[in-house]
Amino acid sequence: MKLECDVLVAGSGAAGLAAAVTAAHQGLRVIVVEKAPVFGGTSCFSAGMVWIPGSRQARAAGIEDNPALALQYLRGEGGAFIEEAKAEAYVRQAADIFAWFEDHTHVSYHLSPMWPDYHQGVAGASGGGRSLGANPFDARRLGPRMGDLRPPLASTTIFGGMMVGREDLIHYYGMSKSWQSRAVVGRRFFRYVMDRLSGHERSTRLSNGNALVAMLALSAFERGVELRLNTPVQQLLMEEGCVSGALVQLPEGPCKILAHAGVVLACGGFPASPELRARYYRHVSAGKNHCTAAPAGNTGDALQLAGQAGVALKEEQHHPAAWTPMSLVPQPDGSEVPFPHYNDRGKAGYIAVDRRGHRFISEALSYHDFVPAMVHACRDDAEVCSWIICDSRGIRQYGLGRVPPWPLPIGSFISNGYLKRGQTLDELAQICGIDAAGLRQTIARLNTGAARGLDEEFSKGADVYERFNGSRGHGPNPCVAPIEKGPFYAVKVVPGDIGSFVGLQTDEHARALDMQGRPIDGLYVAGNDAASFMGGTYPGAGITLGPAMIFGHIAARHAAQRLGAAEAARSPRAC
Repeated sequence: MKLECDVLVAGSGAAGLAAAVTAAHQGLRVIVVEKAPVFGGTSCFSAGMVWIPGSRQARAAGIEDNPALALQYLRGEGGAFIEEAKAEAYVRQAADIFAWFEDHTHVSYHLSPMWPDYHQGVAGASGGGRSLGANPFDARRLGPRMGDLRPPLASTTIFGGMMVGREDLIHYYGMSKSWQSRAVVGRRFFRYVMDRLSGHERSTRLSNGNALVAMLALSAFERGVELRLNTPVQQLLMEEGCVSGALVQLPEGPCKILAHAGVVLACGGFPASPELRARYYRHVSAGKNHCTAAPAGNTGDALQLAGQAGVALKEEQHHPAAWTPMSLVPQPDGSEVPFPHYNDRGKAGYIAVDRRGHRFISEALSYHDFVPAMVHACRDDAEVCSWIICDSRGIRQYGLGRVPPWPLPIGSFISNGYLKRGQTLDELAQICGIDAAGLRQTIARLNTGAARGLDEEFSKGADVYERFNGSRGHGPNPCVAPIEKGPFYAVKVVPGDIGSFVGLQTDEHARALDMQGRPIDGLYVAGNDAASFMGGTYPGAGITLGPAMIFGHIAARHAAQRLGAAEAARSPRAC
């Protein structure tokens, strides 16, 4: 069997769909192949944030930024590992390209003006305005293809399928204080109930990364993009040193797909590959535990495929993956689903301790910074883990991990073992396997300065980013409060990731490069298959999805130009 198209995209996350819709908008015939039975990839599990310096949303809000400042920040973050040409291309083009998506597709985003870059001490860091969040999207607009959209992580929904968007968190946290917040949550719940009564298996009000994927997918479908699920790529087709298509496995059998303009690899990296994790994650190679939030199919297919075509692999990074602490939420079928801890650690009255009862970092720092500190603290332990701890006042207002705040019930999380509860600190320590004396000393040290907003051990709440992660309206320090009112609660967290940073070498046009740094004609790479041009660092919210969309767009644009040049020269359409 043989098919033909102009652009073949492998992978259906934000990078792949961004490339597909861009190419289709220019009149090219596009086929997207996805090995999973659903589309959306890791992007569907994400928070949906994008890091776009100088966006028009920021300009409209009066926030001044420029490419030079953003590039200075990326240089300070990435150091010797930064890819200068790609970083320059990104900060120069990101705002205009993202505006193109909003003008020509269903992509719709809002500014998160108070969301700072993660490392305020690095020159060029922004105090807010570079991170944008996805607006909600009605999944019913996808029609029959709504059923093919990958659901979010089960651990990040409530009531068996109701999504909680980042824009909703302030209202969930405010339920104990505000009738307005209760009304908002009530409306969300009513919509969910009506969706279920209408026969939908989950909420049709999409948020976060699910919303982004749905926006891109609808835009692609409207332009005639063909999406084939359950279709892994088995081999790239080469013709005179040029990639001319791919051999794929359709449900009905093998198929050659010829791609006249180019092939875009956007398969999502390798975080679900035990072999590649053991090769690149030091704590895993040392025999320690690890958990990924990525889909099970993200096993590094693009690395293997591109290796056959001679693409270079960039292994030198500050970190091989985007680290995130995870708790494991028991499911009714006996399995466990990871829950990423983005929000709870920074709140006032929350700390994280190791088995000795000792803190090891300011909990309000980035999740990407938290995991290496936890791994180091547990370097001599058989298991890498820590416990996030709060008292009854904290859990009532903010919940803990997957555990919701009041008035939602928490009993099921205690009965299934996810949430640990002790009437005293000693009892909690015994249940968790924490040294009780160490825990008492740590909390006594915290409580000594907490009333004055001081964290004498780690200066939690020291800068604008840490305070952003704290408890809104709590003073004098939004990140610090005593832990003193029992019962006390804890959730166990382990090292995890939300995507890999080691990847294929590309240039500023998203072209794959060979071992000598030369472009491989007809082959493009975007998303987590491409090596992090930020040097394996995590500068701010949205630094994976932002580049995924921008370089997906750049890849498709270059492929279209390549095809146009070939046709103008009256040569064969590819090689």
